[in-house]
Amino acid sequence: MSTTPIPYKIYLDENEMPTAWYNLRADMKNKPAPLLNPQTLQPMTAQELEPVFCRELIDQELDDTNAFIPIPEEIRDFYKMYRPAPLIRAYCLEKKLGTPAKIYYKFEGNNTSGSHKLNSAIAQAYYAKKQGLTGVTTETGAGQWGTALSMACSYFDLDCNVYMVKCSYEQKPFRREVMRTYGATVTASPSMDTQVGRKILAAHPGTTGSLGCAISEAVEAASCKPGYRYVLGSVLNQVMLHQSVIGLETKAALDKYNVKADIIIGCAGGGSNLGGLIAPFMGQKLRGEADYRIIAVEPASCPSFTRGTYAYDYCDTGMVCPLSKMYTLGSGFIPAANHAGGLRYHGMNATLSQLYADGLMEAVSVKQTEVFEAAEYFARIEGILPAPESSHAIKVALDEAIRCKETGEEKTIVFGLTGTGYFDMYAYEKFHDGKMEDYAPTDEEIAKGLSGLPTV
Repeated sequence: MSTTPIPYKIYLDENEMPTAWYNLRADMKNKPAPLLNPQTLQPMTAQELEPVFCRELIDQELDDTNAFIPIPEEIRDFYKMYRPAPLIRAYCLEKKLGTPAKIYYKFEGNNTSGSHKLNSAIAQAYYAKKQGLTGVTTETGAGQWGTALSMACSYFDLDCNVYMVKCSYEQKPFRREVMRTYGATVTASPSMDTQVGRKILAAHPGTTGSLGCAISEAVEAASCKPGYRYVLGSVLNQVMLHQSVIGLETKAALDKYNVKADIIIGCAGGGSNLGGLIAPFMGQKLRGEADYRIIAVEPASCPSFTRGTYAYDYCDTGMVCPLSKMYTLGSGFIPAANHAGGLRYHGMNATLSQLYADGLMEAVSVKQTEVFEAAEYFARIEGILPAPESSHAIKVALDEAIRCKETGEEKTIVFGLTGTGYFDMYAYEKFHDGKMEDYAPTDEEIAKGLSGLPTV
């Protein structure tokens, strides 16, 4: 089979694995707003981005015209270790709920890193190696991204420096040790190792950190070390592009058995897994070929979609990154130290933000304790211990299936099970011991975070 991508078709190899990533922006009439230079407030050029990002990743970040981008053979060879990932029908869950709904989940935890993050980590490590770099720096929230990137860097013999959000660094020591096992250097963020880290600590003594803080430190570290570039696990369009393999495989599997999804659900932090899962379905919706109800699920403690503002904002707390137009709580917003570590980002991917602003998808926020109730329920019935992040999608999938039971509607529900929760047992312990608390920021706290939005 030829590997030249054909527009608007899922192009697969003999193993039913995609040979090209799908760039959803190519089908959007309202394109996501461009990244802006924080000094000039003009669209960032490739030349301006090159000191921070790898060259080919910059091209992918700025490309909103090519629908398909071929996946290099070296990356596809690595994908074969764990892809295609299984799309599983939850027969036991359907029976237990007594629902007429059909429930499917795309399971991305079938690799050592335990999550979908490896899909982009191996791509970004590949491009860094191809460019002849020595190493990369990054941030990580719950640790899935740092784990995936440490694996990918080990595979390509690259140095890997990870700034891990402090509360996750302390809550998830085993995730940290897996990164170190693969050769990564892991630093709790904010730290005293960078100028921006010291500044954040001075302004917020005792802070538990945030992804925005860790991003700032990782960007500074990359810019100060020759032969290094910054890579990241979510938020930017290049990452969502790589994660499109999730949705492409899901759509291909459903098509193979003549199954049409009605509702597609994904957890939402920075947006990479949600964007990857929904990409080909949203593409059909944009082209008028089919319609779907698409739901983003976020934590009540960090509700960028449901309570944020659609505006240009800094991507990081230290205000050293480009400005992105997104749904945001403000780059200075520090979310509560909840257990959905990978969803504790103050903003949302620009592409998803545009789609949400255009009314093409929905968003809901859910509380921490009800998320873990759903996680435990799912684990006992389907036999997989889900990550806290994934469990946000599980919670809403259960709600929709129960609604189908009440109305008698035979809907087909598809959700993303983004990873396993075996390194999240501290959180499960808190839940089982009744020590887990629900928290939602007050209007005053959100207003304070938004007060620092740049004037654009």
